[in-house]
Formats: sequence, C-alpha cells, structure tokens
Amino acid sequence: MSVRDLSGNRRWLAFGALCLWFLFTIFPLYWVAITSFKAPPDVVGGPTYLPFVDFQPTIKAWTDLLSGLRGEFYSNFWSSAIVAVSSAMFATLLGAMAAYALVRFPFKVRLLSGVLFFVVAMGGFLLGRDVLGIAPASASIIAFTGALALSVFANRFPLPGKVLGNDDIVFWFVSQRLFPPIVVAFALFLLYTEMGKLGFKMTDTYLGLTLAYVAFSLPIVVWLMRDFISALPLEVEEAAMVDNVPHWRIFFGIVLPMSRPGLIATFVITLAFTWNEFLFALFLTNSEWQTLPVLIAGQNSQRGDEWWAISAAALVAIVPMIIVAGLLGRLMRSGLLSGAVK
Repeated sequence: MSVRDLSGNRRWLAFGALCLWFLFTIFPLYWVAITSFKAPPDVVGGPTYLPFVDFQPTIKAWTDLLSGLRGEFYSNFWSSAIVAVSSAMFATLLGAMAAYALVRFPFKVRLLSGVLFFVVAMGGFLLGRDVLGIAPASASIIAFTGALALSVFANRFPLPGKVLGNDDIVFWFVSQRLFPPIVVAFALFLLYTEMGKLGFKMTDTYLGLTLAYVAFSLPIVVWLMRDFISALPLEVEEAAMVDNVPHWRIFFGIVLPMSRPGLIATFVITLAFTWNEFLFALFLTNSEWQTLPVLIAGQNSQRGDEWWAISAAALVAIVPMIIVAGLLGRLMRSGLLSGAVK
C-alpha cells in the first residue's frame, strides 16, 4: 500500500510522517554543508544552524581546499574517479560472467583437490623461500601457479571425499568478505612490495589499486548478479542455442541486455564501495594515486580535527555519488518498466 491509496486524514498523517522522516535523513547532509561555510570560531563555539542568522558564512574552507593548501585535491579527486569507475566496471563485468556460469552450468569441485591446492601452494612457497632461497614474490607465483594447475588436473579424477557444487562455490565467494580488511590490506602491501623488488611496481599505481578493488568487490558482485541472472527466462537462451549461437554471443547479446537493471544496480553498489574505500588506498598509495577518503582523513592539524575543512572535503566526495546514483537510478527504473526482452 502506498500513500496514494489512503484518503482523508490518514493520507495527511502519512504525508506528514514522510516529511518528518525526510527532514531527519537530510539533516546530516545539511549539517555538513553549513559546517563547510563556517569559520573556526563558529564551529568550536557551539552549534549554529542558520546562515546569516546564527553565523556569518565564509568560503575560506573551500578556497583552502581548491587552492591546494589542504592537499592535492584535484589529483585525489581524479584518482578516486578513475579508479572507482574502472574497478566497478571491471568487477561488474567479471562478476556477471562468473554469476552466469554458476547459474547456467553445473560445477563439481572435489574437496580433496582444494586441499591439494592449499598443501602444494603453501609447501611450495615455503620450500622455495626457505630452502631454495628464491625471492618471496617469485616463490609465491611459482608455487601458486603449479598448485592451481595440479589441482585442476586432479579434479578431473574421481577423488574420494565430498564434492562441492555451485551453491558451495557461491558461499565460498561470499565468505571472502568475512576476512578482516586490515589482514587483506597488509598482505597485499607485502605482496606488492615484493613484486616491486622484481621490477613490477604495484604500490601507488593505478593497476595495483584497481586490481585490489576488483578483487575486493567480486564477491558481492557475484552474489548480487547470481540472483538477477537466475530470474531471467531460460527459453530465450535456448532459442538462440537452437540457432547455433555461440555462448559468448548469448551472454553479451542476450543475457547482459536482459539483466541491465541488475547490472546498473550492482554497478552503483560497487561504485559506492570503491569510491568510499579508505583502508586499501591508505596502505597501497602514498602520493600519486591517493584517493579522496585519504585526503579527508588528513584534514586536521596539531590543534585537532578541523571540521570546517573536513566538511568541505566530505561534501565534494558525497555530491558526485548522489549525482551518479540519481542518473543511474533513473536508468534502472526505466529498464524495469520497459523490460529488456525485445
């Protein structure tokens, strides 16, 4: 039931409640906006709510931010935009491929082959690093590549033990988000540092940060896109297979257009995660590819947190996501209404 279905006093009461809820939810954004136009005495001297009534607004926080006195604002902004958009696009595309495979094709992964992968990978890494004297990065690459090839080959044989299916694989994907981010970020920093010793610089680079964000976003993308793709009608794909259409054309020409609302919703969620992500950007960057969350966290001085500067930087980080969500939200609603099957 919606407000339009009500009549009389009940409709006005519902409308008033919605207005109160709107004011409650919009107040934090309003507070950040007016704080960015306050002078330091107006911030520390007590709460003030109305410009030109409670306090005299100033644009000093904005001029300091945009002029570079508060850090490399333009560099951080474009780093955030480039990394967040590209990583969200790659993660959505790769996750949609994985979700489509998990929905349409049965997989059987033998548990013993997974145990074999872990034992060979860890044993090979320790053997190469501690016994053979190979650099940690080279030892990990060799060990994990050999373990992957061996486990895939062993999975083709009827090994004893439990056989994992598609639902177990999806659960494994989602379970990767259970790891504490600090553990993953620190491990990535060590891996990138070792790769830098081999001549492949990964810290403070576009490639290194983007790969980290794609890997961080894939579990949630696979989980979301699996539900969207499983709801698509299978008959359309079967009709294309009767005409000998290859699977890659079915995916790109039929499945992706049909799942456009799901793709847009997943992209927006992934973009929000990568745009607001702080820990990986803090660990894996230092100057060239630092993002806006790192810039916002640095808006303080020896006197403490300078909320007027933090509010200005936070508002710059909030507004683009509001615009993107509004534009793509309209596209998502139009896709749901018009339908993707032509």
